[in-house]
Amino acid sequence: MRFENPPDEVIRGILSRPTTVAVVGCSDDPARDSLRIAKLWKSRGYRVIPVNPTLNSDAHAATLGETCYADLDSIPGAVEIVDVFRRSEFVSAVADEAIRKRAKILWCQLGVIDYAAAERARDAGLTVIMDRCPAIEYSRLF
Repeated sequence: MRFENPPDEVIRGILSRPTTVAVVGCSDDPARDSLRIAKLWKSRGYRVIPVNPTLNSDAHAATLGETCYADLDSIPGAVEIVDVFRRSEFVSAVADEAIRKRAKILWCQLGVIDYAAAERARDAGLTVIMDRCPAIEYSRLF
């Protein structure tokens, strides 16, 4: 299956308009990329909601100022961007949650690839970015 990420101007627009982002697979370990990227989103003005089923709800309160949720369905209120730091085999379920949550963007990190889930999300109206890192895209586009 062929997949193309949106053009640079779309990605630049996403990265230049702070909104609410749920970081799925967000670790509380400072050595992990998921927490580093969550902090990057936050430093750029985004509201960052950590999502990790194995952490308690207070796991990120001090670091990100937000409650950690087990899944997207548990988050009260709207989420515009879903940033996925889970292995590719979990993307299908996350995409379904993002669709139910009425997210606008499904962003899958480097190496996180599921073409069928991407197609399903696009068919539901989401912009899908796959196998890309926001930190790299910031450096490349700004």
